[in-house]
Formats: sequence, structure tokens, C-alpha cells
Amino acid sequence: MDLDPLWISLKTAITATLATFFLGLITAWLVAGYRGKFKGFIDGVLTLPMVLPPTVVGFFLLLLLGKNGPFGEILYLLGTAIIFSWPATVIAATVVAFPLMYKTARGAFEQIDINTINAARTLGASEWKVFWRVAVPLAWPGIIAGTILAFARALGEFGATLMVAGNIPGKTQTIPVAIFFAVENGEMEQAMTWVFMVFLISLVLMSVMNYWVDAQRKQAPAGK
Repeated sequence: MDLDPLWISLKTAITATLATFFLGLITAWLVAGYRGKFKGFIDGVLTLPMVLPPTVVGFFLLLLLGKNGPFGEILYLLGTAIIFSWPATVIAATVVAFPLMYKTARGAFEQIDINTINAARTLGASEWKVFWRVAVPLAWPGIIAGTILAFARALGEFGATLMVAGNIPGKTQTIPVAIFFAVENGEMEQAMTWVFMVFLISLVLMSVMNYWVDAQRKQAPAGK
């Protein structure tokens, strides 16, 4: 059995998770601290990929990254292209996984006692140090949960990936894409194998997250 879809999916999900980790954390921190009247609008835009159909997200990515798109045109002039390449799978997975990381991290940041943050600022800590050395450690359980959810979402991404990366065996064919085309070709055993594999990976991830969160909750009273 060709395991390329597994390695491509894992490589894509890991890369996308790393991207969403940093992008999601920084964005969540900035939005959590923003008090302007456009906060609701900004939050809505950032979470849109979570509620829009994946094919719609893929369509917007095509408009942006395609040959005639604003970013695609620049890349074309530089002699490169993203559409129907492995980076396209990463971009698609990152876009659809980002809202999960962002919302979870933002919720965790907003649970932090503001007096703790202000105390660090009063002691002379820069905003960067307040973020990395105070806010992130205090919000760590929520951040870990968001990271695992983002990885699981990136691993299971299908619609946007198919739109911008296509189905190129050994290059852009992820497990969800392989399942779709296996079923379409009547290869039910192969499809079932991939379904079981992605189901098992996702179940293990969710179980680890739940056990870890429960362990953190049990340790919390002892730490107070």
C-alpha cells in the first residue's frame, strides 16, 4: 500500500500547526487586548474560515494565489507558483485550522487575571516579556488544547486543499483526498484503510488532550 498520503498529511498538518501556533497566539493576544469598536468585526473575520464551507475558503485562496490573483501574480513574476503544489496544502490547512487556535488561545488569555498582567507591566516588563513569560504560561492549558485541535483540523482538511492543491499522488494527495478518490474509483478497501487510520490518529489526539486537561484540573487545587 502506498503510504505517501499519510506522510504528506502528517507533514502538512505539522507544518500548518506550527504556523497556526505562532499566528494564532499573537493574533489572539492582540485581539484580547484590543478595546476598540471594531473588535467584533475583527473577530468575525478571523473566525470566518471555521464557519464557511471549505470549498468557499478554497475559492478565495484561488482568487488570491492564482495566476491572476494579487499574490499569485507576484509569485508568477518571480518564476514560481503555489497552486497545485505542496505549499498550497499547507496554506489551505493553515487557513482552516487557524480559527481553532485563535479562538481557544483568546479564550485562555481572557481568563487570566488582568491584575497579574498589570503587575508585570508595573515591574517594568516589556509587552513582549509580558506576553511570553506571563500570559503564555498562564494560558498554557488552553494553548495546548488549541494546538491539538488545530492539528486535528489540519489533518482532516479536504475541501480547500482539493481546490488549491488538487490531487497529485506523491505531492499533494493527503489522506482525506485519497479517501474521496478511492471511493469515487470503487476502491472501498483502500478507502476504509485510510478512514480507519485518520480516525485512529484523531481519536488518540483527542484522548490525549482530554486526559491532559483532566490532569491539569486535578493539579490546580494543589497548586493554589
